[in-house]
Amino acid sequence: MKSILVPLGDSEKAICTLQYAIDFATFVGAKIYVIQVFGTTKVAGALKNMDELLEKDSEEELAHVLANVNKKDIEIITKTIKGQVVDSISRIAARLKVDLIISSAKNRASDSSIYVGKITGGLVKQTELPMLIIPKGYEFKAIKNVLLGVRSGVIRHLKVLDPLEDIAKRFNANVNLLHVITPHNTMEDNTLHADFETISNTITNSENATVYQGVLEHLIEVSPDMICVIRRKRGFFNKLWEQNHIKKVDFESRIPLLVLKGNI
Repeated sequence: MKSILVPLGDSEKAICTLQYAIDFATFVGAKIYVIQVFGTTKVAGALKNMDELLEKDSEEELAHVLANVNKKDIEIITKTIKGQVVDSISRIAARLKVDLIISSAKNRASDSSIYVGKITGGLVKQTELPMLIIPKGYEFKAIKNVLLGVRSGVIRHLKVLDPLEDIAKRFNANVNLLHVITPHNTMEDNTLHADFETISNTITNSENATVYQGVLEHLIEVSPDMICVIRRKRGFFNKLWEQNHIKKVDFESRIPLLVLKGNI
């Protein structure tokens, strides 16, 4: 894992998320790209320089965030970008060929019922990169236990588990696989691909209506420092992101959530 992209939202969440990314990067040996996106305006007259003002505000906000984190000698490259937020972040992530996006669960959403806001949710939908979603105010701690929750044991994209394998190796973490058997599983779903068995220190089977219910049921037993799920073209987690946001009543994680992309 060589590079991490951190898109910023409002300052309070951005400082916590960037500090987490820096602490994380010290373990994996990655450099960090930090981007702040500002919108465009189509106005005339006295407001024709609004874009310049917005860019200046973004640069000042970015400087404020950087001044309030401990950089720990990590290489940090910053940039303000004009454009649509999700599209711009997706384009930059692809251009830079980053290995991971670390984003706040709620970039700007003020609704307390929302777990994942529209920016992070939009990124999960539009990019094929793994994403590590950080809850508001969460402070970094070394990852020792990962709970990997899957419904289907099928793997068609052979590198889908590579980011998790890299993280587990860097942190010397245990991966606890929870294979959730739902009423919608097929015989193929119920057979684990060899890669799941290779990466896992423990394997548990559970019968639940959804992967989320299975994860909730085993949280206390595993006591993970990170939850990992795979977003497939069809399935519970794909449906969650249909509206670009997730409500807490549908899904919530109070620890970092790693979202991998499978069957792409």
